[in-house]
Amino acid sequence: MTFLEMLQAAQRRNASMLCVGLDPEPSRFPAGLKGDAARIYDFCARIVDATGDLAIAFKPQIAYFAAHRAEEQLERLMRHMKAAFPHVPVILDAKRGDIGSTAEQYAREAFERYGADAVTLSPFMGFDSVQPYLKYEGKGAFLLCRTSNPGGDDLQNQRLASVEGQPLLYEHVARLAQGPWNLNGQLGLVVGATYPAEIERVRAIAPTLPLLIPGVGAQGGDAVATVRAGWRADAPIIVNSSRAILYASGGEDFADAARREAMRTREVLEAAKGS
Repeated sequence: MTFLEMLQAAQRRNASMLCVGLDPEPSRFPAGLKGDAARIYDFCARIVDATGDLAIAFKPQIAYFAAHRAEEQLERLMRHMKAAFPHVPVILDAKRGDIGSTAEQYAREAFERYGADAVTLSPFMGFDSVQPYLKYEGKGAFLLCRTSNPGGDDLQNQRLASVEGQPLLYEHVARLAQGPWNLNGQLGLVVGATYPAEIERVRAIAPTLPLLIPGVGAQGGDAVATVRAGWRADAPIIVNSSRAILYASGGEDFADAARREAMRTREVLEAAKGS
């Protein structure tokens, strides 16, 4: 199955638009694990096991593993996710952006070393920084488009005087991803839940692309507004929540609490489709 087919199948099977983000911070782990970077796998695997039947995707953030020299734990976690929930795609949140042979190595890291189904990328260096990832048949690539952080305005909301119609930069990225860059139907876009009006604009420009939408939960994005702006029956949205799920409890019941929060968020997102 291609990444998009996996995504659609997971959406149907788990009745979900919820992506569970895996951003492990040992300092926030519950008692018994707290402060121990060697237990990153143990913590994340418990979260995965508690939420896998509720998710449309998992999204491990590579920096949270690499900062603690936990890349081998990430490899082990990727294998666990594939074994336990083979129908739930895994998006490696790496936000890579480089050209030529370097991009080829990053693509190899994401898809061969870690076995990810999709990866997040920065499109700032142009199509030749994206193309090496598209050589992996059936894999997905999400381009940063309109991100959830306040500093996204610095570049993404600037007008391009040299482009016909003078679109904003994020609008231009969306057009490229929907059109000439999407050679094999592998591209999606990252748009932040903190900007629902921009989600709606991106969806109008890119009506068929999957949208990865971070910012719900700890970042304060409105789940209902997000779904209203981006959801279409024929174009999936992947609404990510990380910290609100991971750290729903600081006690021994952290996995059960994570499941309850994931279930609550999934139900809110699903209900919003009909609102």
